[in-house]
Amino acid sequence: MDGIIALYKERGLTSHDCVFKLRKILKTKKVGHTGTLDPEVAGVLPICVGRATKLAEYLTDEGKEYHAEITLGRSTTTEDQTGDTVAEKEISEPISAQEIAKVLDELTGEITQIPPMYSAVKVAGKKLYEYARVGESVERPKRQVQIDELKRLDSHEITQASPSFALRIRCGKGTYIRTLAVMIGEKLGYPAHMSALRRSKSGFFEEADCLTLAEIEEKMQADDLSFLKPLELGVQSFPQVMLTEALHKRVLNGALLTEQELFKEEIVPSSPVALLFDGKLTALYQKHPSRSGVWKPEKVIELA
Repeated sequence: MDGIIALYKERGLTSHDCVFKLRKILKTKKVGHTGTLDPEVAGVLPICVGRATKLAEYLTDEGKEYHAEITLGRSTTTEDQTGDTVAEKEISEPISAQEIAKVLDELTGEITQIPPMYSAVKVAGKKLYEYARVGESVERPKRQVQIDELKRLDSHEITQASPSFALRIRCGKGTYIRTLAVMIGEKLGYPAHMSALRRSKSGFFEEADCLTLAEIEEKMQADDLSFLKPLELGVQSFPQVMLTEALHKRVLNGALLTEQELFKEEIVPSSPVALLFDGKLTALYQKHPSRSGVWKPEKVIELA
């Protein structure tokens, strides 16, 4: 059983819960997720099964899309709706749509974030939430993240009676939407938190592609494996090379290949590249670190 599942993770489940349940449903141990979603967050969570687990890190690197609700006037320990109140400030004057649009524009592009204390980022071998749970505070590493789009989905003025607004966020790997909510609030002059979140897209998978755990179990019981998407979907964004039969045999054995063998007269792409034979993903190759013009296997996916 090899392939990628577009899972719709329901609220209340951790990403690990989903993997655990799918191992039972699919009757296989080789199951892995492509980046955690907090228990309170629903949405798209691609799951890799069998040989597709070798592609999990690449799927994790793909862009994400979220639908969030941002609430001004209160900040929390966790930066979302589950935490205790840290600060409150009454919204004394209405905040216009134009003011919010200006802030969203300022936060689009490459920005610097500090991960929240209630997160799985490791500092000195421990996860930040482990420090937070015992009341310890440590210096958190800054990180650069890419925000491709911040689009407001409503247009009302923000007031004390109506302090929340909806936002669509398209972003790169490692973005904390909770922290983004806090940053938006800071620029508007108010404490803020993320009051709701749903992941609407992850890499090549959208909500419309997804099935719940119950739906996958139902299909398994009917011997319908249509929910397993081909491995090739996981490398859609990679440059692709179609192998000859002779090269295919060498690649299966992990051979080094020259650029002339791989690309002939074509422009040499940046690594890695996906090598396919007869439409099926065989391996991922990358430039050799010390031998010019030579490519080496990063991962051989197909069984020899």
